[in-house]
Parts: sequence; C-alpha cells; structure tokens
Amino acid sequence: MDDEKPKSFAEKQAERMKRLRNLHTMRNEARSHNHKEVIAEDARNNLPANYESRKRRAEWTLNDQKEREEAKSRGEDYDRVKLLNVTAVEAEKMERMRKKKNPDQGFSDFEAASFRQYNRLIKTLPQKDMERYEEQKEKYGEAFYAGPNTIIHGIHEDRPEAVDNLVKSVEDQIAKRNKYSRRRTHNDDADIDYINERNAKFNKKLDRFYGEHTAEIKQNLERGTAV
Repeated sequence: MDDEKPKSFAEKQAERMKRLRNLHTMRNEARSHNHKEVIAEDARNNLPANYESRKRRAEWTLNDQKEREEAKSRGEDYDRVKLLNVTAVEAEKMERMRKKKNPDQGFSDFEAASFRQYNRLIKTLPQKDMERYEEQKEKYGEAFYAGPNTIIHGIHEDRPEAVDNLVKSVEDQIAKRNKYSRRRTHNDDADIDYINERNAKFNKKLDRFYGEHTAEIKQNLERGTAV
C-alpha cells in the first residue's frame, strides 16, 4: 500500500477555513434559535394565567360545533349520539363538576335568586351566530353598543324565531312555576291521622320511609289487638 501524499500548506489552510466557516454557521444558527426561544418564552410569560384553559375550551367548542353540524347533516340527534359515547366514569365526573360549578345554596336573597335564574335561562339560548353578530355590528355602528344617550327604538328588528323562542321560554317558566306552586287536592276518603297541614306532611314523610315496617303495628292499634 502506497503512502498517502502529504498535503500542501494551501490544502491544509483550505480545510481549516472550511471548518471555521462551518463553526461560524453553527454558532449563528444556535444564536438565532436561542433568540427565538427567548422571544417565545417572553410571549408565554405575558399571556393571561388562564390562557391554556381558554385555548382548550375554544378548541373544544369549535370541535363540538363541527361534530354537531356533521350529525345534523346525517339526520342524527347529536346530543343523543354524544351521550351514547359517554362512559359511566365520565358521566359521574361531569355530574360532580356540574354540581360544583352551580351548587344549590338555597334561597339567600332575591338578588341571588334572580342571578341563578338568569344563569339557567341563558343556557337555553341557541349557539352564537358570529357571522350575524359581525353583520349587525357593522350595520348598526355605534348603536350596536348603545350608551345612555343612544336612541335605538325602531332600529332593531326582532326575528320571528327569536320571538317564538321568547314565548316558549316564558311558557316553560309559567308551567314550571305552576308545577311547584299548585295546591294539593284533599282526599276525603283518606284517614285523618294529623292535626294540621304541617303534621300531615310530617306523617307522609314517616310513612314513606317507615310505612312498610310499621304497617302491622298500625293495623293492630286500629283493631285494638296490639299487645
């Protein structure tokens, strides 16, 4: 095997310069990459604290709306199809979150009761139509966000479907109110085992929980055969 021909000074110098240029290129790429990372980190630090959760919520909303439109095009009930794919563990978790988000704290004052009713009512509203929102915003201009000195009478036109939705909402509220406020009819054939209405309600509660266990004792007392 022949010995390799020794490189000349010019060839060695050219190799050194090539390696030097490669090192300069790598250093510039690393400097540029570090600068981009610093800018990205600074942008992340300036984001709101709940940015990630809001981003996930927006992505979920867009995906949910897309799947709803696809189910509608197939003639399927999206809510029913969605429930069929929910496991028992997920359903229990959703129920816990729902109770935690909107706990029933009972009646404290009329302001709190009105606020809870408002939150219940807005859940029945249809999904936002952002295209119509932008069209109305451009159409009405400053009157879209009416101030104290803005005259809006006669500008807005109510859609028939919006009116029907309002009528349905009011009728549902009336029906629900009547269901809870209706007076129980008195049964003349029922046994009188109470002294007033409050005592009657208490006796019904007792019978609901202990009636099957005390039925024989009650019958013996009525016959006079109790020991």
